[in-house]
Amino acid sequence: MSVFLGLSFAGTWLWLLCARGLLGLSALHPLLQLPAFTMPALAAVVVRRWVTREGFADAGLRLRLREAWRYYLLAWIGPPAVAGCTLGLAAAVGLWHPDLSGPGGVLPGLDQVLSLLGLMAAAAILTPVYCGEEFGWTSYLRPRLFRGAPVPSAVVTGLIWAVWHFPLAFIGYVDFSNVLVGLLVWTLSFQLQEVILVWLYTRSGTIWVPSLAHAGNNMVLFLVLGKALDDGAGLGPVWLTALSAVPLAAVCWWIVVRERGRRN
Repeated sequence: MSVFLGLSFAGTWLWLLCARGLLGLSALHPLLQLPAFTMPALAAVVVRRWVTREGFADAGLRLRLREAWRYYLLAWIGPPAVAGCTLGLAAAVGLWHPDLSGPGGVLPGLDQVLSLLGLMAAAAILTPVYCGEEFGWTSYLRPRLFRGAPVPSAVVTGLIWAVWHFPLAFIGYVDFSNVLVGLLVWTLSFQLQEVILVWLYTRSGTIWVPSLAHAGNNMVLFLVLGKALDDGAGLGPVWLTALSAVPLAAVCWWIVVRERGRRN
């Protein structure tokens, strides 16, 4: 496990330093992001193949489309649902005033609906890209923490995953007005997301389901919230992340209660 963490952190952080400092790539440039975000998967492959020689039998690489279609659907529609709940919360507390141009002035307009569907399609297409992180964190690291106990292993994996992201806050990927507060809220968000991703993985038996959800979080949830709450309402990424943590926490609570009920 230490070899995996060393390769993941050192490989990613050194590449970010090289790509940003030497090559001058923007933090949003695909050539900076792709090598960085696939590093956990590469580390897991190296460890599984050449260090522990345990192979890939427990890696969850099968698609399992027939058995896990319900979880694929949840992973696909979950991020827009969380985005909708977050926007509803922001509107309810007076932080966001929606511009509704649909039927009766109470629904989103056609352009907004088409934009959302386009982002959801992009998330499905880009799922293999986000498997780079899920294959490392959720498939390899998480089951090896606390003997795979769901909640503590998910929380600690989320913490490690968050710290791995921290350099992005200093190279322009996200612009926190207060970096310390931003990193704390970001860490909470990663931990909540990881609980959900772990549940999707363990219930579906395939790494592709949480990879689809991860793609949806990035391509749908946070892009929609960024457009509405950051660009539109000027709230900034700290508020955006904090508000989205509320429905994410509600989903995590539902998962914990449901799984305890299944065991009892």
